[in-house]
Amino acid sequence: MAITEVLVPQLSESISEATLLNWKKQPGEAVDADEILIEVETDKVVLEVPAPAAGVLAEIVKGDGATVTSGEVLARIDTAAKASAPAPKAEAPAAPAAAPVATAAPAAKSSVASPAAGKILSEKGIDPATLEGTGRAGRVTKGDALAASAAPAAAPATPTAPVPVGLDGRPEQRVPMSRLRARVAERLIQSQSENAILTTFNEVNMQAIMDLRKKYKEAFEKEHGVKLGFTSFFVKAAVAALKRYPVVNASVDGKDIIYHGYFDIGVAVGSPRGLVVPILRNADQLSLADIEKQIADFGRRAQDGKLTLDELTGGTFSISNGGVFGSMLSTPIINPPQSAILGIHATKDRPVVENGQIVIRPMNYLALSYDHRIIDGREAVLALVAMKEALEDPQRLLLSV
Repeated sequence: MAITEVLVPQLSESISEATLLNWKKQPGEAVDADEILIEVETDKVVLEVPAPAAGVLAEIVKGDGATVTSGEVLARIDTAAKASAPAPKAEAPAAPAAAPVATAAPAAKSSVASPAAGKILSEKGIDPATLEGTGRAGRVTKGDALAASAAPAAAPATPTAPVPVGLDGRPEQRVPMSRLRARVAERLIQSQSENAILTTFNEVNMQAIMDLRKKYKEAFEKEHGVKLGFTSFFVKAAVAALKRYPVVNASVDGKDIIYHGYFDIGVAVGSPRGLVVPILRNADQLSLADIEKQIADFGRRAQDGKLTLDELTGGTFSISNGGVFGSMLSTPIINPPQSAILGIHATKDRPVVENGQIVIRPMNYLALSYDHRIIDGREAVLALVAMKEALEDPQRLLLSV
């Protein structure tokens, strides 16, 4: 017997523990090297744990749902053994002679859903084991989940478990928070209790950017292989303002203010597990195309739970775009230890006054929440005005004026 241990991956310094999801193999089953055995959920990402070597899964040390830390032993693989045929299941006692013979039910599937698919199926009340996964080793993908949730409902089946009901007899369900959701809640409360949050607002005429996008969108996509969106302009405008007002890019550490000489911009994106904020490192050195490519990549991998810990760690300033969901106005909450966050909203045609005349313009309301402990109202207002001016005259971004 030659045993190789399966260990919890190294977690970042900011993450003390994680939760095991569902084992994809059981003791006695053969495993291939690098085959995914289980997923580990942290408060930021879901990490896949591959088999370090080929062999037979000899022992599972930590079961589904266990809390683990970096380097703990999860299972052991016998690299010298060969998988044996699964032991036959014990036959059920024979039914009484008078009872009708029931048709044998098919064996339960062991389909395992990806994090994105699991979220969708959970919301729709669909058991992953009832689906034929199209992913690797029968894995239920997000596409499988969407197809299943969009399919017409069949005749109600007998539930596998009683529906929970409240004291008044109406249905309700109690579901524990995921690690990510619990961590988000904790950080939001921390932010509101530790920061002196104030929000300043302004409006921006998006006509110049809309005209620019309309003129160059086809050439841009042909050249760079990605669509020219609005977010890259907001990132560039934010960086320009942060350069002029460095305290908005700073953070608080005890009684010290840390002024960052770099611009790592967090861009909030939704995922099946909740809100995540991947970081655009050195955003001041990125072109519009670079930013658009990274944001598109972040969005895809957030849906599949593939963002890494490094991509979600750090950041000196954040941007949250509620406009994609139709938000008109909001007061975003600072993502600690940062000291400010920009909220973007839906661009709508609105009446505005220009040169004494009422005209219709595509307007967007901006909200800058900031920590009043270190950022005075003057700096916050001027920083937001600088963003507004850059967006209304995007050539300024090219000329750095």
